[in-house]
Amino acid sequence: MSTPSAAPALLEVDDLTVRFGGLTAIEALSFRVHEKQIAALIGPNGAGKTTAFNAISRLVKPASGRIRMRGVDLLQRRASQISALGLTRTFQNLALWPGLTVLENVMVGAHHRGHQGFASATVRWGTAREERALREESFELLSRFGIADVAFQPCEGLPYGTLKRVELARALAGRPQLLMLDEPAAGLNHGEVVKLGELIMLVRQTTDVSVLLIEHHMRLVMSISDWVIALASGRKLVEGSPAEVQKDARLIEAYLGGADSHAAS
Repeated sequence: MSTPSAAPALLEVDDLTVRFGGLTAIEALSFRVHEKQIAALIGPNGAGKTTAFNAISRLVKPASGRIRMRGVDLLQRRASQISALGLTRTFQNLALWPGLTVLENVMVGAHHRGHQGFASATVRWGTAREERALREESFELLSRFGIADVAFQPCEGLPYGTLKRVELARALAGRPQLLMLDEPAAGLNHGEVVKLGELIMLVRQTTDVSVLLIEHHMRLVMSISDWVIALASGRKLVEGSPAEVQKDARLIEAYLGGADSHAAS
């Protein structure tokens, strides 16, 4: 089994355990995401992937364990503070505002970067300049993702593949250090999945952002990931390079042999 990236660890998850009542959804899970790395959490339904995401982003409270980002203990922070620490995420279901324009939706992703206080906002000291800079930056993101032509259209009624790009652009508007993508390929056709993979690679090539994704589309995972962590029944099964993981007998058994599906997904 090869070793992970020699780059410094950005995210450190150690002995993470999450329980819901008497159900253990994740048990003693440990892994690392390194700087400028694309890492993937994979596993059959019920493996605990989304529960791990929710614990990292502080949407669920672990029973035990430690989660650190650049040495900061995330378990000592509220969910509302996570984005300011440089961590943003997407969800399985699109969470866009259909009545807002595409550009406005992307601008929302940078809300935590605003420097205006209550007093200055009331009299609009500096707010116009700040909003203009954010608008220009958000439009540049849309241009990079090839959807600047719909910047001023409402999200409602746009193709699903386009909305996925909008969601990714919004997440990047917050200038994250770690971008967590929860099943970004869900609902996309083959061509859209290929383009999504190209976009994620573009993000890695043109920014310092690290990516952690959950994905069932194995061709996408194996084509873009540097490191893969496979889960089954809430436990880490195997981790390594894509080439190593995809031929590991334990992973094949988990997918084809029917892993316990009673744990939370």
